[in-house]
Amino acid sequence: MPPSLTSFSDDARIVLDNFADRASGFMIPTVRLGVTGLSRSGKTIFISSLVHNLLHGGRLPLFEPVQSGRVFAVRLEQQPDDAVPRFQYEDHIRSLVMDRVWPDSTRAISELRLTLEYQRARGWNRLFSPGRLSIDIVDYPGEWLLDLPLLRKDYRTFCEETIALAKTGIRGELSREWLTLTHATEINAPADEMRARDLATAFADYLKACKTDERSLSTLPPGRFLLPGDLDGSPALTFAPLALPLDGKPRRGSLWAMMERRYEAYKSVVVKPFFREHFARLDRQIVLVDALQAINRGPEAVQDLERALTDVLACFRPGTNSWLSSLLGRRIDRVLVAATKADHLHHESHDRLDALTRRLVDRAVQRIGMAGARMDVMALASVRATREATVKRDGQDLPVIVGTPMEGETIGGERFDGQKKTAIFPGDLPADPKSLFERIESGGHDSSLPDVNVVRFRPPHLEETGGGIKLSIPHIRLDRAMQFLFGDRLA
Repeated sequence: MPPSLTSFSDDARIVLDNFADRASGFMIPTVRLGVTGLSRSGKTIFISSLVHNLLHGGRLPLFEPVQSGRVFAVRLEQQPDDAVPRFQYEDHIRSLVMDRVWPDSTRAISELRLTLEYQRARGWNRLFSPGRLSIDIVDYPGEWLLDLPLLRKDYRTFCEETIALAKTGIRGELSREWLTLTHATEINAPADEMRARDLATAFADYLKACKTDERSLSTLPPGRFLLPGDLDGSPALTFAPLALPLDGKPRRGSLWAMMERRYEAYKSVVVKPFFREHFARLDRQIVLVDALQAINRGPEAVQDLERALTDVLACFRPGTNSWLSSLLGRRIDRVLVAATKADHLHHESHDRLDALTRRLVDRAVQRIGMAGARMDVMALASVRATREATVKRDGQDLPVIVGTPMEGETIGGERFDGQKKTAIFPGDLPADPKSLFERIESGGHDSSLPDVNVVRFRPPHLEETGGGIKLSIPHIRLDRAMQFLFGDRLA
């Protein structure tokens, strides 16, 4: 069994936080839903579309409480945590439906409370007052989640694993400048602030290069090196892995000792507070992944996505919550892993994207032996930016998707202006994901992946009602995700 992420004092504070949560939700039941995802997976878009479709009567045929007419009121309310920034739903929805631009990516934690009033499904319960459920949606960067495994690693382990990974595949090219500087560093020389800063900057540049769209790699801790926020330039972010000897300890006052101390400070100042104050208080969790982008970038990006999913799922504390256990050691009892941007494929490939993602998750779960939580996997599009059509080519019907490419997108040599629509053949995913992973693992000449066209489309144009409200944001399987994540709490 892996060592715990927390100390005894951390666990005691978590219990106190859980007592406070349950006390505040005594009159109105509350479920805390964590929303995270790996880079550019669409967390902000997911939350905005979910909230807008619930508030404005969107089409949700697979969300039973709405489909059956049992939900009769939905409203936004003040969030319970005054120290946490509010998720700016109104700004994001304006960007989506009015300006037709995608909102900015998640860069920090935020929260939103949505309260639903509903008629209970069981006849006996209907004799009492109508049901009410508050959903506290907690949005946080996936990079922060990938930091949690650091709590189980000392500085030596962190250095060894990070440097070994940096020497593999395309990372070897991207890390060359940082590794050259690292191997030229005398680790037992006196602590030097400028040397530490140079190493930290080179290391951060390597991580940023891995994250670019051209590479789309996913396993990139420490996450705050990519999203430093108000910690930018602080000692807790001015460290880097060093090439350490097989044994021995750092000399007092050495660069090695300083780096080790700052690594431990990063865990204490950045990672532990996030785990204790936010992550350990979640009841349900959705993890969004951009599997299509990984496939488009090649075998190494897919393997890195699987590695990141393994690290992510290993962080969860799965299990069924009883009233007592939810106070003493809150567990996440439902986890949904969703592959986003299903609208970039024809519907014939949606189940294939679902199966491919399920294969990724199953392999990750087998590696960590995760059990206790109910888990599901699906492909979805929180906002459907395309429609489907058929064109004739060489006498054959070819399924295509139609949308408005974003300004600057180039397809077949044509550069688009953000106004003109076009139809593209999105490509096919293999019917059997096993064959794809066999090609990846072969590492030989047959390791190429399916040719999938990943085009950035603008959000769709939506018609307004007489009152000027754009009621329904089109989506794919968003309602099915709602049903899994909190439909049971509205029974």
